[in-house]
Amino acid sequence: MLVRLAYDGAAFFGWAIQPGMKTVQGDLEEALSMIVRRPIRTVVAGRTDAGVHARGQVVHFDLTPAEIAALNRGKDITAEYALTRRLNGILKRSSSGAVVIHESRKAPRGFDARFSALWRRYSYRIADSTVDLDPLARHYTHNVGTELDVDLLNHEAQSVLGHHDFLSFCKPRERATTLRTLQDFRFVRGSDGYLTVHLQADAFCHNMVRTLIGTALMVGEGKEPVGWLAHRLEAQVRDSKTKLAPPHPLVLEQVQYPVDEELEARANQTRAKRAPLGNVEA
Repeated sequence: MLVRLAYDGAAFFGWAIQPGMKTVQGDLEEALSMIVRRPIRTVVAGRTDAGVHARGQVVHFDLTPAEIAALNRGKDITAEYALTRRLNGILKRSSSGAVVIHESRKAPRGFDARFSALWRRYSYRIADSTVDLDPLARHYTHNVGTELDVDLLNHEAQSVLGHHDFLSFCKPRERATTLRTLQDFRFVRGSDGYLTVHLQADAFCHNMVRTLIGTALMVGEGKEPVGWLAHRLEAQVRDSKTKLAPPHPLVLEQVQYPVDEELEARANQTRAKRAPLGNVEA
């Protein structure tokens, strides 16, 4: 089964199950287990850190034909609709509405939420000194005390686009690759004065999104010289000179997949290219 969901990450200690911690995966798998009456393990498109949100998260998991047939409990509704409704009913209670299931359906042949993905897209909201701060948005906005030059920030962002080893911007995992293709990285000032950062890549390794943003802001705030991102990329070292942006404004917006006929080939290609593959997370 394939499920698309959204969540407010402020309520959780990240996506992945952790002993004694409330996580999105923990709540979702507990809800699934209540419905089918056995343990269910999900595979996610992108594991998000504590405090990070999602509007377009995707997971898959395996159910038997008998379990799928029983989802509607004999009612005149589809199994997919029944699963969405039942999951939302349980999650509304367990997460106080912080997790919402938008769609449930049978996954196409060869689909893998993680390995079939073509790209992931994130957004990040920033307020600088040029805007009147909205206290109602403080939980989803990074407030910067200086005025930011969007052209300068975009100059830095463009210098790291493409296929590179992003070791300097990732928290390395044992035996995991840090090779990624960064397809989009730009800062856009909206009509309200707030900045939105857009990032898209075939995948993101651990902390990559927040580190790219944090390092760019070091230039934007005048703490580092122009060309700092390119310099850090070339350095190929993870150290204290690289800054991690706060997690609370970060949102996983979308995960894109190929047409159904190409899902299995894409998954196989990704496994071969990234074996062993590190975590896909922000």
